[in-house]
Amino acid sequence: MSRTTDELLSAGDRRNSPSYAPARMILDHGEGVRLYDREGNEYLDFVAGIAVNCLGYNHPRLTEAICSQAERLLHVSNLFYTAEQIDLMDALCERSFADRVFFCNSGAEANEAAMKLARRYQKVVAGKPEKFQIVTMKKSFHGRTMGAITATGQPKYHAGFEPMLPGFDYAEFNNLESVAAKVGEQTAAVVVEPVQGEGGIRPAEPAFLEGLRELCDEHGALLIFDEVQTGVGRTGTLFAYQGYGVTPDIICLAKALGGGTPIGAMMATEQVFEGWTKGSHASTFGGNPLVCRAALTVLEEIDDQELLANARERGDQLRRGLVALAERFPVILDVRGRGLMVGAECGEAARDIYLECRNQGLLINTAGGDTLRFVPPLIITEDDVEEALSRLERALEVSQSE
Repeated sequence: MSRTTDELLSAGDRRNSPSYAPARMILDHGEGVRLYDREGNEYLDFVAGIAVNCLGYNHPRLTEAICSQAERLLHVSNLFYTAEQIDLMDALCERSFADRVFFCNSGAEANEAAMKLARRYQKVVAGKPEKFQIVTMKKSFHGRTMGAITATGQPKYHAGFEPMLPGFDYAEFNNLESVAAKVGEQTAAVVVEPVQGEGGIRPAEPAFLEGLRELCDEHGALLIFDEVQTGVGRTGTLFAYQGYGVTPDIICLAKALGGGTPIGAMMATEQVFEGWTKGSHASTFGGNPLVCRAALTVLEEIDDQELLANARERGDQLRRGLVALAERFPVILDVRGRGLMVGAECGEAARDIYLECRNQGLLINTAGGDTLRFVPPLIITEDDVEEALSRLERALEVSQSE
């Protein structure tokens, strides 16, 4: 006999890691851009698994690919090749500056791999063993493993896990002078998100990324773009660096790449990958045929359905709608973003507004503690955006009246 919602929530509270605080609902199924809980309530989803479910839910092509692959082959490890893995490597390299790919399972793992590769490159290829420093940005977020959390420029994520790993330093985002003051002869790499996600949906200024490229070239440091959240169409180009016209040496992907299946990727040029030899790094589950088949399907669907153009158009529509709401509701202090990675800064009211959005059937979350984050599936329509804005408007009216 299946358990009731209350019974499931009670069991979850007993068994789940206390590091999580899930909403008091049990999600049951999804269709397109909508989710449904066990009580039959419908939600318009502008969280998308935190920028993961780029094709929404129960997508016929993705579902068929996963099911058919499960019937053939799930996992073999990196002791062997599979066609799915090689096809995905080709697809990613053909669509980017990269020559080689390392597959893993998450964004944090991709960032760990990138930083390890950068240090090895400096020692093995460049012959500069003194170059070990990693410079990252304040308000950045790069993951929860020890290396990735050390790279994260937010002290709240460090609390209780000190000491952090040595060899890291932090500069001000969008402040080239601040970065220049940190970069020197010991710098192995500079790591940056083209749009800071957890930091509050803050896009990099084009001149800032251009300056980072010049600074890294000047000092022989590698430029690493953390595109875990911005990659795979989120900002309106397949990779955010393409929209800025600034090419990094290493790029990190995850989230949307698998369309809901767990995959990460770290990609770089042939020269940079010379820093690794057999056994330098590995991942047991990295690049298994199931997730590679899913990721390849995501890339093909983005091309076939022109979802990059859709991300740009619907993102523009969403920002215009938020700006219009800001004229009526002064609690919205700023609207910013690129493509379908959009933030509305609301100060201390952000949490109350996002909770009321759930009551109105709109799923969003917050970033940076003060910003409403909108990262819907790339398949959303014009009507979906208008409906989301309408539900947000009702949430703002309720929040303002309280």
